[in-house]
Amino acid sequence: MTRDLTEGKELPLILTFMLPLLLGMLFQQFYNVTDSIIVGHYLGKGALAATGSTGSIVFLIVGFANGLSSGFAIPVSQRFGARDETNLRRFAGSSLLLSALFAVVLTTLSVVFCRRILTVMRTPADIIDDAYAYLVVILAGIPATIYYNLLSGFIRALGDSRTPVVILAISSVINIVSTAALVFLTPIGVAGAAIATVLSQIVSCILSWSHIRRRLPLLRLTRADLRPTPLHLNGLLRNGVPMGLQYSITAIGTVVLQAAVNSLGSDAVASATAAGKVGVFFTCVFEALGSTMATWGGQHVGAGKILRIRSGVRICLGIGFVYSVVCVVLFWLWGETLSALFIDVGETAVLRDARRMLLANSVCYPLLTLVNVVRFMIQGMGFGRLAMIAGLMEMVARTAVGFALVPAIGFLGACFASPAAWIMADLFLIPAYFRCYRTLEKILPPAAA
Repeated sequence: MTRDLTEGKELPLILTFMLPLLLGMLFQQFYNVTDSIIVGHYLGKGALAATGSTGSIVFLIVGFANGLSSGFAIPVSQRFGARDETNLRRFAGSSLLLSALFAVVLTTLSVVFCRRILTVMRTPADIIDDAYAYLVVILAGIPATIYYNLLSGFIRALGDSRTPVVILAISSVINIVSTAALVFLTPIGVAGAAIATVLSQIVSCILSWSHIRRRLPLLRLTRADLRPTPLHLNGLLRNGVPMGLQYSITAIGTVVLQAAVNSLGSDAVASATAAGKVGVFFTCVFEALGSTMATWGGQHVGAGKILRIRSGVRICLGIGFVYSVVCVVLFWLWGETLSALFIDVGETAVLRDARRMLLANSVCYPLLTLVNVVRFMIQGMGFGRLAMIAGLMEMVARTAVGFALVPAIGFLGACFASPAAWIMADLFLIPAYFRCYRTLEKILPPAAA
């Protein structure tokens, strides 16, 4: 099934595209949360801290892979909006080949240097072995991560946000069942949770490819489509590499911050991990709004209908601002209760710090709304390099907090890291968005605009 987002009323189109995306992200986070609950309560606080201490590294390396494959889908959505089926397939075919190259390089380098990275990050000695056991498996699964994101990106680029939800639901069940089996029934500990995650991603790849072959004739590739040309390679790299680097540059600041939190001890790591697990579940809404705007922007630029870009941004910002208020109330009332899903209720100090971090972040969720909606729209419009600069701004903010604020005031300093990063990103993104829009107005003919 394909869907043209360039025709019809904006709000219903955005909601019907975004809600399945959101549901899919919630499924994904649900099995991540379930993994953490199993690890935290069955293997203990140290095991949860070990998996949590790897989060910034996963964001750095796997985030690049995810951003790369998501960027590769943007030319596909633009060609779909332009009704250019030939180049749509050529872009898709070339992206499959480029993804293979990046997967080999990223997997090899990250697995080889995995232990050294953990040491440089000052991972506490009491959790470093578990952290390595978990992380090395996740990194070995990078090829599955890249191809799942690429294939699901293709499906969404053609306006279908529902099928990825079904695929994620199936893989979520597989992940939860296999995590429970490997953690409860084998002695491999946290590595079992990582193996289950990689297994579910492999299943997602298979199901996504099967759906494309059976249901999306626009993406049935021939040998000619798999012969890359400079035009198509340049278009893919121009969108994919900046988007991947955006995640990685942002993650550098997160790595510095994680190292600073690591220096505070395993209790601080556990607090940050619990808050992160709760927070990432609730911020799925902002991610869904952003992903919606990437496809919205791509299709409308391809169709030459840029006036609808503005209305799409306004609608998504309104949704995000209202939802932000809801999150503040929830974390104020039940922040510790939600964190206790991952930490034993007896760990009162850990739970108190987790709630503080949740509140500090949630009051600044309107800033996060702007980051996701505006940045993804800029990417969908084809200005990926500008979006990458926003990642640089986030890196600077988190690095400054990690080097200065955390050593000065401890865990409370870490609570201000994300809000500082969102402020810095927005200071660049908002004027950049208007600049991109004005550029499109000059490029596209007045009738199309």
